Amino acid sequence: MSRRLKGCDDEDEELVPVKVFRGHSGTVTAARLCFNGSSIFSCSTDRTAILWDVESCRPLRVFDGLHGKTITECALIPNSSRVVTVSWDKSMVSSDLETGQTLWRWRQAGLLTSCSSSCDGQLLVCAADPQNSVYIVDAAGGQTVHHVSDHHRSTITRCRFDPRSQRVATVSADRSVKLWDLLSQKTTVSVNSYHGNVVSDCCFTNNGHFLCTASWDKSLKLWDLQAGGFRSHGGTTLQSGHEGSVSSCSFSADAKLLVSGSYDRTVALWEMSSLCQTLILKGHSDWVTDVSVSSDRKLVVSASKDRTVRLWDIENMERIPGVLQRRAEGTGSHILECEECGKPFPASRRQTSEPLTQCVFCRLKSPSRYRPQPPPPV
Repeated sequence: MSRRLKGCDDEDEELVPVKVFRGHSGTVTAARLCFNGSSIFSCSTDRTAILWDVESCRPLRVFDGLHGKTITECALIPNSSRVVTVSWDKSMVSSDLETGQTLWRWRQAGLLTSCSSSCDGQLLVCAADPQNSVYIVDAAGGQTVHHVSDHHRSTITRCRFDPRSQRVATVSADRSVKLWDLLSQKTTVSVNSYHGNVVSDCCFTNNGHFLCTASWDKSLKLWDLQAGGFRSHGGTTLQSGHEGSVSSCSFSADAKLLVSGSYDRTVALWEMSSLCQTLILKGHSDWVTDVSVSSDRKLVVSASKDRTVRLWDIENMERIPGVLQRRAEGTGSHILECEECGKPFPASRRQTSEPLTQCVFCRLKSPSRYRPQPPPPV
């Protein structure tokens, strides 16, 4: 990957490797890694979807003619080569990524704003506007399984299956968060998010215990669904966030990393162990509309109103001084420079023994400097 853009604070000398994919003529609304990270699938307001080759940054296949209006979102079907797209043309289309063949087309009365696949690949969910409805659809043939009408009081901005494929989370312009249960076929959770503006996105951790919500009020909130305290106390707001409306959020598979995108044109990385923002990725020239992270937590994909898709290589982000500094601030440590290799390393502020001058790697390969001290005089 070419090394072009700076990560974290502007004064950082380290660069985050990035690849830029150009081909859409309109806002890129969503982008997803597929085929074990060798490809990216993106969709756009230009009514096209593109399957990209990560190595060359060139289109492998352009899906033109799937929809007659803006494609609002896409969802990959797990353990298959299939993808679905939804659009303001009121249709959901299932396509085969390898052949380019359209498998089925499903139409309803409303503009489709979001879609998601269950983890077992058997069901799809999509949201329709202005009916504020949710549809559960069979992924194999496109038949409607359930229909929940007037689910919210305003536009449903995002719908997501939980990891067990038992519940659907929805967020809305009405600022509420709802969980609809497939077995009981009823809403089991309905809470005021206490976000100050439209709730734009939501995502589950892989075990389903936590839900994150993103909002146009420039904040993200974390909801502990297992403990249930959120019903009375609300969610936990992540501090020191974006300077603009937050458009999107996505957890890594191990839930150790949260990625968010914003209208401030940045992508932010959050470390869940400390709930601290550790890295800011800059480079998009317009709103970031969507983000996702690879299963191995090495790559981040972002889509933007600037008509590009960016692939960020964050595998070595621990080497960036700004990341170390932010982690140190959250753990009561400070950053020192190794006198041997010159690399930064964290050290506890509570260090009481001989001051450290080398990082752990250089200390391990160097002979010990420890010398026993004589006992104090009696």
